[in-house]
Amino acid sequence: MTIRSTCPYCGVGCGVLLNPGPGGSVTVKGDPAHPANLGRLCSKGSALGETVAETGRLLAPRIGGQETDWDQALDLVAARFTRTIRDHGPDSVAFYVSGQLLTEDYYVANKLMKGYIGSANIDTNSRLCMASSVAGHRRAFGSDTVPGQYEDLELADLVVLVGSNLAWCHPVLYQRLAAAKAARPAMKVVVIDPRRTATCDLADLHLPLAPGADAAVFNALLAEIDRRGATDRAFLTRVEGAEAAITAARAPQPVATGLDQGDLRAFLDLWIATEKVVTVYSQGINQSTSGTDKVNAILNCHLATGRIGRPGMGPFSVTGQPNAMGGREVGGLANMLACHLNLEDAGHRQAVQAFWHSPAMADRPGLKAVDMFRAVEEGRIKALWILHTNPAVSMPDADRVARAIAACDFTVVSDVTDRTDTARLAHVLLPAAGWGEKDGTVTNSERRISRQRPFRAPPGLARPDWWHLAQVARRMGFAGFDWQGPAGIYAEYAALSGIAGGLGSDFDISAHAGISQPDYDAMAPFVWPASARKTGGRFFADGAFHTPDGKGRMIAITPRAPQPLMPEYPFRLNTGRIRDQWHTMTRTALAPRLNQHLGEPFVELHPDDAAGLGLAPADLVEVTSPQGRGVLRLLVTDRVAPGHPFAPMHWTGETAPTGRVDALVPGLTDPVSGQPESKSAAVALRRFAARWYGFAGAQLLDLLIGRGQRSPQLGRDGRP
Repeated sequence: MTIRSTCPYCGVGCGVLLNPGPGGSVTVKGDPAHPANLGRLCSKGSALGETVAETGRLLAPRIGGQETDWDQALDLVAARFTRTIRDHGPDSVAFYVSGQLLTEDYYVANKLMKGYIGSANIDTNSRLCMASSVAGHRRAFGSDTVPGQYEDLELADLVVLVGSNLAWCHPVLYQRLAAAKAARPAMKVVVIDPRRTATCDLADLHLPLAPGADAAVFNALLAEIDRRGATDRAFLTRVEGAEAAITAARAPQPVATGLDQGDLRAFLDLWIATEKVVTVYSQGINQSTSGTDKVNAILNCHLATGRIGRPGMGPFSVTGQPNAMGGREVGGLANMLACHLNLEDAGHRQAVQAFWHSPAMADRPGLKAVDMFRAVEEGRIKALWILHTNPAVSMPDADRVARAIAACDFTVVSDVTDRTDTARLAHVLLPAAGWGEKDGTVTNSERRISRQRPFRAPPGLARPDWWHLAQVARRMGFAGFDWQGPAGIYAEYAALSGIAGGLGSDFDISAHAGISQPDYDAMAPFVWPASARKTGGRFFADGAFHTPDGKGRMIAITPRAPQPLMPEYPFRLNTGRIRDQWHTMTRTALAPRLNQHLGEPFVELHPDDAAGLGLAPADLVEVTSPQGRGVLRLLVTDRVAPGHPFAPMHWTGETAPTGRVDALVPGLTDPVSGQPESKSAAVALRRFAARWYGFAGAQLLDLLIGRGQRSPQLGRDGRP
């Protein structure tokens, strides 16, 4: 029997066809009927069937490293969280969750923390990826709304890709764009990126701007739009702040673009002369201490020209995780409520609390990711639950974060494996269901909700994340967590969205309130909203926004450069992803073919820099920053600019103990979004003179991995 499901990797949200085989195996193909990918898959999606073996799976709960049953583990978690809240207040506990969760998991976590524990100390690793887009959308539109659809990339006459290596990070969207350009060669593609990435192969123009200069480029565009009289005067009657934004854009800019003036002029001419423009942006924009301003600099240009919400035109944020969007919709960030409601709006809080019949509603934003782990380090957070993510590797200043987790009074980790840097620091490990075993929904970057369906049962005692959370909630004495499965959770969530829609929220899927189990099982992919008010489609072409006065907002932007370098750390390190690996490799590293592309941690360095440091290709290089140290293989290439090395962030203490790149990244954040500046770390490089080299075979490597740091031991009362 063929099962329709959704790929668990990037935010494209590709449909897959699953054909189960013997022993829990599965054959995976692209789903030709799914609107996101129309049958296409990338290298990672194609290899999904190679990543589902039960080897290395966590099969039973563990307390202090010792296997136990569910009752003991759940009773302990509930007792410790209850006691911590009683003794130190609700803000002494926190959840750190993930875009790997399904929407139903996310909903239960937020209901428990914000509506029953009464704290907003729940944040997600989406904070590291897309928080600046959320903040920029909310400033401009009054809501976190992606205006357009994937087909806009194919309908546009000009596609601008800024801070987005679409070819490697969202390959199926790149394939769709490449096919559209091949069918219609007059379409133009511009890539704005300090690096010459694989995406540049499709570009008619590559603008290798100076790091951090994105806002200056779009301010230059806005100023030129105004100078040429290319604003849409009728649309601007529905937008506030245009005059101030244009004045700021016309002022001398404190950040130089670093671009050839002829290339910059060509870009301005092309953008202004082309009505159907889509501007796609991703982590290269968001991961910055001025990421929100960069987002708004882009949105300003589309608002000024009215090029938004119509076929083939608009700004387009593409998300990094399979359910980053779903997490945003359920209020997964510490400063949001479910269904795009505002945590700081008393009326919104009262409506959600009344719907949940909850005892203790959070009334202010909680701690965002970087601040959350600082609070753990300082002992202000004394009980921490981490679900399906690996912050000891993926957070900035990762060594400091790992030390904070290790020192926390009580840490719970829900995951599919105990073989992560974070899992080894937990007091309690809870075995979670993995992809192919989980049942629920995800939302992709174009607001399309799709079903993720299981093809097999979870192994051992593994259970879905929503079940972990609901069981603990019930043991803490809370009512309202007695669902029998994800269909009931989804139905409740859809009903809440109807209340949100009545309060003016754009997120409303109330057409699915009370959905039956058969209808949930058969649900086809759809674009929200899905309500009596509106079904699918685009937003904002009519000039109707979700601000108090119904008008959009242009924001006056003064570009800010990254933190200055230091004499002892003269290079600016850029971090990112590679084509065939995913996050911290707990899934992709299981597929042999995905390790053949780029099989070890590396740093890209310009030939002039390599020569100046006396380095040769394939040397081992010690990379240091004020935060940490790594040893990486040298790749000499002119794809990066002099002074600006690049390193991918996938390797962990499990796979390459000196390859943890986020240990080099400082915990500097955007003041609006709280998103870290992962694209800019001051580093020094020098040759690492290894005294000897060794190679480990598979069995030896497995043995070595098994000898990593053990979980802290707990006493009978659950204390370490």
